[in-house]
Amino acid sequence: MTSTGHYTSKIEQLWHSSDAPEWQHALSRYWDCVSKEHVAIEREMDALRPDDVRHLDADQWYDWLLHKYYFWKYTAPNRYATTTMRLKRQVTAAGRHHLLTIRDQVLDCENARIKDALRAARQLGGLGPAGASGLLALLFPTRFGTVDQFVVRALQKVRCLPERGQLERMKNPESLTDSHSVVLVKIMRRKAASLNERLHTSGWTPRKIDKVLWANDRG
Repeated sequence: MTSTGHYTSKIEQLWHSSDAPEWQHALSRYWDCVSKEHVAIEREMDALRPDDVRHLDADQWYDWLLHKYYFWKYTAPNRYATTTMRLKRQVTAAGRHHLLTIRDQVLDCENARIKDALRAARQLGGLGPAGASGLLALLFPTRFGTVDQFVVRALQKVRCLPERGQLERMKNPESLTDSHSVVLVKIMRRKAASLNERLHTSGWTPRKIDKVLWANDRG
């Protein structure tokens, strides 16, 4: 167990910990922070695999985005309304089959450069870096984590990170750029690999790290 003596926050203490139960407890807190109305969609998205969307037709893919992914990602009603409006406008302008082309590009991004993968997912109407990274994290949890304001604010409390200067320059975490997102995903990848090595497991992923960071100081 790591001493709390010289750490200024719970997440900084946890970041230095090699205690497996402590990390598992932090991960389980994610579910404590999910509203009752969203537990079902969270469970469904948590079990998502690429093949679940790979064979959807144009209508099914559009419906999945509209009623599953965007509903999962944008829990605030106003954000859901504005982002889905952009998706609907995209479909009106380019057609639903255009969304299939984007889907296939995204599904080819498991081993792509982070920035290229984000650009592929951001072609979907309404998705910025947070929305794009969320889709990638669900499809490829061993390669990507979701980036958002909560992840940034948690990581800004971890003073040992080599990227501390870059994190401090993320003055507006609600408006992240692709370059910011690359930094954040790399941190989550590195931490997952480090935990797996230190805890002698293979179960930690960037997606699980983003869950821990998202739940930090919430609930």
